[in-house]
Formats: sequence, structure tokens, C-alpha cells
Amino acid sequence: VNGRINESNMVNISVKAWKMEGSRMYVKEGTQVPVIDLLRGEIIQSGNDATVALAEYVGGTEDAFVNMMNKKAKELGMTNTHYLNAAGLPAEGHYTTARDLATLARAIIFNHPQHYPLFAEKEFKYNNIRQPNRNRLLFLVPTVDGLKTGHTEEAGYCLVASSKRENTRLIAVVLGTKSDSARASETQKLFSYGFRYFETVSLYKANTEVTKSRVWSGKAPEVVLGLAKDVRMSLPRGRVGDVKANVHVNETIKAPILAGQELGKLTIELDGKVINTQPLVALQPVEEAS
Repeated sequence: VNGRINESNMVNISVKAWKMEGSRMYVKEGTQVPVIDLLRGEIIQSGNDATVALAEYVGGTEDAFVNMMNKKAKELGMTNTHYLNAAGLPAEGHYTTARDLATLARAIIFNHPQHYPLFAEKEFKYNNIRQPNRNRLLFLVPTVDGLKTGHTEEAGYCLVASSKRENTRLIAVVLGTKSDSARASETQKLFSYGFRYFETVSLYKANTEVTKSRVWSGKAPEVVLGLAKDVRMSLPRGRVGDVKANVHVNETIKAPILAGQELGKLTIELDGKVINTQPLVALQPVEEAS
């Protein structure tokens, strides 16, 4: 939905959505259902019918929406994902990876905070049918607040989950297990490992000076460079002191300069490997000298 459609808008249920196989919300052909109910039916009940109804509503057709899905996946950096349908049903050439699913989960959590709480809801009742959330960790682990289960014969039992303790949030992706209980227990193992051996630290604050650089032909001789957003990272416990930051500023910086203009980059390294790269931007404008 991507924030572009009012949650109270009504969606006409097509024959295709009504006839969808697999997990269902049990919408009826010819009825109208609010967008927010379809979101809950998709997220909580894993309803393939709700998924297709939303896809047709947003994209006009499911095929058009799938094209939107693939475009968004590319924008997010999901380089090993290709969609052929909206509901995740098996198809030749329809695939993704654990890494790409983690990338998608992170985008949902941080880019759509208004909708993320839906993933923590434990049940949803529609058409007098009450169904529980299939993510059993929501009932077992208080710190788990999402995200989504999946199951087909080909893929097995899968789970993308997220858990937050204090200032650290982890995302775990488990694919291809043999049962609902197996995907839950394997995910718990990943969270136990992650919270024991990793911590989230704040490395840089947004809009604070990182370095200064000479400016040619400017009313000011220098420009202050910093980052446009906070930099927080999850690192192995006790290793924050081993992190190294390297500043790379454009060789020639000439006025005029706009606030926010990218003028270099900051790379963050651990054990000789670059683990994060952020653009260095001008924190204030510099006018051209007369």
C-alpha cells in the first residue's frame, strides 16, 4: 500500500481473489472490504485472497502490481529476488533469499512505522471467522513483534521475525524447515545467539561535524561536513573500539555549495572490511565569492 491509499477505502473483491487457494481470509466475491481489513487479513491470517485483492486495487491488475513489487525490490537492493505473483505461490522463476527477505523486513520496520504494529497483532476476526497469527513466537517471546510466516510444499515452513531488546533490534530469517514448531525454535536459536554476541551502538549523530574541507571561490574558506542521518550499527560485543572510520572528501570543492550537498563519503571498517558507507554532506551553504 506504501502509504498512498487511505486505510478506510473500500476494495471490490474480484472473482480471482475470491477463488484463491491456500490460506485465506474468506472474502466473498462482489463484496467491498476496507483496505485495513485486507492488510490484517494478509498479515495476520496469511490470506492469499486478501493479498490478491490488495494487489488488484493498488496496481489495477495483479500482473501490474507484481511489476511494482520487482521495481521496489530493486530499489531496496534485493538483488537475488524476482516475483511472479503477489501471494508468493510457487512458480518457475519466482525466488528470493534469506538476505533479501531481511532487507525487506528492515524496510518495513523503519520505513512504515504506521503499519508495522499490525505484524504484532495476535488474531483477527473477519466474516465471523477468528484466526490466530501464525507467528507462534508472538505468543512465546514478549520481545518479538513481527513479522511474517510462509509455507508451501516447495519452500517448507518459513519465518521472518524481529525482536527488540533495549536498544538492539534483530531480524532473523529461517527458511525450509519441516514444521511450524521447527521454524519457531530455529528462530529462537538465532535470536539467542544474536543478543548474546552482538550489541547496537551509536557511532555518529546526524548534523554534527565530522570534518572540514577547503572551499574554492567561496565567501567562506571552509565548509563543515557531516552526516544527514544517525549511524547506528550492530557489532560484535566489545569490538566498538576496533572500528575505524575513513573520510573521503571530493578532491576539489568549489562554491556555491548547498546545505545537504554530497561532497564525499565516510567508510566504516572492522577487521579491514568496509561494513558501512555514508555520504558526507555540507552542513551549511557556502555562497560564491564576488
